[in-house]
Amino acid sequence: MIYFVGAGSGAEDLITVRGARLLAEADVVIYAGSLVNKALLNGTKPGCALHDSAYMTLEEVVAVMERAEREGGMTVRLHTGDPSIYGAIREQMDELARRGIAYDVVPGVSSLCGAAAALKAEYTLPGISQTVIITRMAGRTPVPERESLRALAHSGSTMVIFLSMSLIPELTEELLQGAYTPDTPAAIVYKATWPDERVFRCTVGTLAETAREHRITKTALITVGEFLGHDYERSKLYDPGFATEFRAKSDER
Repeated sequence: MIYFVGAGSGAEDLITVRGARLLAEADVVIYAGSLVNKALLNGTKPGCALHDSAYMTLEEVVAVMERAEREGGMTVRLHTGDPSIYGAIREQMDELARRGIAYDVVPGVSSLCGAAAALKAEYTLPGISQTVIITRMAGRTPVPERESLRALAHSGSTMVIFLSMSLIPELTEELLQGAYTPDTPAAIVYKATWPDERVFRCTVGTLAETAREHRITKTALITVGEFLGHDYERSKLYDPGFATEFRAKSDER
């Protein structure tokens, strides 16, 4: 059996209980070495075969999985964050399906959640934004034109931008073509939830300057939107003047 496991956003103890159990039981672990906290590998059992996929192709990864299956072993494919977000797992799952090899997916804590925790922020605020856009700039891997940052920026929604630190000048220009202004709040979160996590609050107009000043070139998320500001409406969920299935309306304030 193959298990695709989300390692979490960085901190060793943010892997799920299920993920940690499978990691401890695995005969083979293929981990994203450039991104996954290697301290997690301390939880593997003696004799577990470890493979760093940073040095492997898709074909080599699948070959290791297939060999483990033939030998009756259990494999954990350890991806950073949650494997469903920029995890490149679809192509692996398709190859396993073609070979008739069973697999399952264990979700993880995405770095987008880790970034919100680091910022002590809520992405969805009443009256401000009820939509979170997860995206990236086009680079060596293109994005569909309809999903260009310029097109998405017209919504003015909360935006969490992955894999784009090296393209901040271009990114800033794209954001400014939409609903954002140079004064729109923004933040760069470096290595969210890792021991060396750092948070840099700025604006869309100062993103490039902030990254340059602090020498942040990779392993960081860019967050953009008024959710980082101070104004928002109170949630109706806990408003005494708003009746719910569980609570009657009240005049208390």
